[in-house]
Amino acid sequence: MKDSVIIVSGGMDSITLLYDFQDRIGLAITFDYGSKHNAKEIPFARMHCEKLSIKHITIPLLFINDYFKSNLLQNGGEIPEGHYESENMKSTVVPFRNGIMLSIAAGIAESNGFSNILIGNHSGDHAIYPDCREEFIIAMSEAIKNGTYENVEIFAPYTNINKTDIAHIGQKLGIDYSKTWTCYKGGDVHCGVCGSCVERKEALAGFDTTVYEQ
Repeated sequence: MKDSVIIVSGGMDSITLLYDFQDRIGLAITFDYGSKHNAKEIPFARMHCEKLSIKHITIPLLFINDYFKSNLLQNGGEIPEGHYESENMKSTVVPFRNGIMLSIAAGIAESNGFSNILIGNHSGDHAIYPDCREEFIIAMSEAIKNGTYENVEIFAPYTNINKTDIAHIGQKLGIDYSKTWTCYKGGDVHCGVCGSCVERKEALAGFDTTVYEQ
């Protein structure tokens, strides 16, 4: 039964979620919010949706780049290097990004008769990103449920597993992760040294076909 919309970026986590729950997904939504790597991610999101015959739309949220402060954005500073747990990775947080995207997805879901919103947040995000934490997802889901006639809810099945666990799910599903994008710098190939690349390398250890600069 097609009862869900999914927020899909083109990265490892959301693409895995896309394949994992493809039978339930009636619509995939990608947000172009002005990040340094949106231009690399979005074509992969579109490609995988086309492969699975899932309707895909891209919604521009360029006001985020204009008015928010984050090094992840085009108007921000340099992307820091090193492990995700490093204090400097907090500079890549886009304030309340998931809250904004989930709110828009809720309106689209109700407008199209869908009862669930799928999002691929995971436990590795929790230390850095407040709007990826379980308590936020639970609270946001309750707010959306109470604010929609159809009682739309968030379905976030990866909240308490890590990126390595997600990669292993994808491996079993036969996902080609070379057709996903992770690097926050958004260059021609993955840099290999930013926090997102370091985490990707760790998650895909043993079956990584990604081309890295370093």
